[in-house]
This record gives sequence, structure tokens and C-alpha cells, in this order.
Amino acid sequence: MAVLSSHFLNAVDGTHAGAVSVSLVSIGDDGERKTLFTAESDAHGRFSQKFDAVSGQAYEMVIASGPYFRQAHLPRSGAQILEEIVVRFSTPDPDSSYHIPVIMAPNSYSCWWSA
Repeated sequence: MAVLSSHFLNAVDGTHAGAVSVSLVSIGDDGERKTLFTAESDAHGRFSQKFDAVSGQAYEMVIASGPYFRQAHLPRSGAQILEEIVVRFSTPDPDSSYHIPVIMAPNSYSCWWSA
């Protein structure tokens, strides 16, 4: 089994982004999408979930950034355009861990793979 984990950080105020909904979607060779799980980051902005990975399979980690920032009382209301952050990745080793931290803002994000 593979493990997908992340740490969500709020770039606006430098805090951990807790209670952020995240889903993992598999993408078949024919383009069919299937949601494998939905989870939520803890108070420290972290989540970790095991899943049955397929070698070379395409996946999307879908992060619900829109709802998180709507409740965050931003200094400028109406200044948000992103609803979701979608990170597409593959799993070369179906028994490995895939830690993909994300620094997120209302209109941008940065992510990387931390093996």
C-alpha cells in the first residue's frame, strides 16, 4: 500500500491550514476518474492516508482551498479566485510514501514532492 500525506500551510498569515478537505482521485487510462478517499487536515495542517496504488497510475490530490479561505477572514474580501488546488502525480512505486506539502494562498500555491 502507498501512503499519501501532506502539510498545508497558509501563505497569508504563515499558519498551519487545518480542517482543509482533500480528496484523492485516480485517473484511468480511459480518463475515467474515481474518488479513492476524502480526508481532512488536522489542526496542524497535516493528513496521511493509505491507498491501494497502481504502478504508473495517474492520481490527483484535490485540495478544497476555496472553502478554507472563505472562512479565514481575509484582509480583502472578494479577492479569491481559486476554488481548488489540483496536484496531478503518478506512483512509480505502489508501496512508497508520497508526501506533497502545499503552501497555499487565495490565488496561488506552491507544492513539491518530499520523499
